[in-house]
Amino acid sequence: MDELEIRSLTTDDLDEYNALLRYAFQVTEADLMRAGWRDDDIEQSKFPVLERADVLGCWDGDQLVSQIAVYPLRMNIHSAVYNVGHITSVSTYPEYSGRGIMKRILRLSLERMREDGRSLAMLYPFSIPLYRRFGWEIVSNKISYKVKDTQIFRLGRKDRAPGYVRRVEWDDPGFMDLHARFALRTHGCILRDRVAWEEYWRWDEEDTIVAVYYDTSDTPTGYMVYLIKEDVMHVKEMVYLNMEAQKGLWDYISAHYSMIDEVRGNTYRNELMAFILEDGNVTEAIRPYMMGRIVDVGMFFRDYLIDDAEADVCFAFEVTDSFLEWNNATFNVLFHGGKAEVTTMEPDYTVKLSIGTLTTMLMGYMTATQLHRLERIEGSDEAIEALDEILIHEIPYISDYI
Repeated sequence: MDELEIRSLTTDDLDEYNALLRYAFQVTEADLMRAGWRDDDIEQSKFPVLERADVLGCWDGDQLVSQIAVYPLRMNIHSAVYNVGHITSVSTYPEYSGRGIMKRILRLSLERMREDGRSLAMLYPFSIPLYRRFGWEIVSNKISYKVKDTQIFRLGRKDRAPGYVRRVEWDDPGFMDLHARFALRTHGCILRDRVAWEEYWRWDEEDTIVAVYYDTSDTPTGYMVYLIKEDVMHVKEMVYLNMEAQKGLWDYISAHYSMIDEVRGNTYRNELMAFILEDGNVTEAIRPYMMGRIVDVGMFFRDYLIDDAEADVCFAFEVTDSFLEWNNATFNVLFHGGKAEVTTMEPDYTVKLSIGTLTTMLMGYMTATQLHRLERIEGSDEAIEALDEILIHEIPYISDYI
């Protein structure tokens, strides 16, 4: 291990970075051709990653053997905008696995996030058990659905939305501004900057379409991104600010009933298609999507918002964190006036939990009661009830795969 060096990557390291990604994720020339990419397109697209992300690599002499990238992003957490780090491009050549290299790089990346004021780390896990060992926990779901053509035809026969839908370009300002408005009112949503939008479109085919719903005052209030291929409409994302826009977008989908046999899509809201469609006999599959980890407990609580209708209460959180020692402590937190404050005052209640459990609870994915039943939180029944009264319960909407 002594001969290995960990350092930041720059654009001069592009070839090594790209080669390791291609090998680890087995991206073939055929994959690139199907997505409409050439190898030189991929190399060019990685320049922004190395310029804008915090990318760490482990070197064995002149060979890059392991790497991790952290995108600096902003996220809506219960109506407060947080600086977060989204971890991606985690990869190691197999001959170097099992030597603790990734553990070292992961630890260093979290230290740098903390120094940069990023109190939450997000990632899409290739192994949930692995990241749980490092303090991550599930914080969001992805629901995939299939709607048959007969169910599409039954849509919109009555009570059509009063507005209209227009197809627009990928970089349409109204479309991008609509997502910004949606993100500011949606817990868990990423506020997409240029990097996030580039990643959003990275692997989409050229025939991918953006359709925007406009209300009667010509204001965009909903959109969908989709691709029609082999008689199937694939809905990548559907965003709406109100039920009128949702209905208008499904009216638009129903107008395609003679062109398609099925609609397939994903939703990241805590809602089921069975309650949206008139014929609710649809196929849906739910699975865990993103994992999160609080990087610094005190920093995270500093911006945390709660139910401001509840009376003041102080909790002692006895947190265990075997990976980041600064979190392995007791935090007395006063909840008052809709906010949280780390304090020295005596607590009204005490609970004991891991950093992963604290993360999934504060992010709203699981309630204190649910976690208590699973023996993930130690505390009295009164403490658990008081905690659930003060916290906001809303499962995060996280759709961005960086």
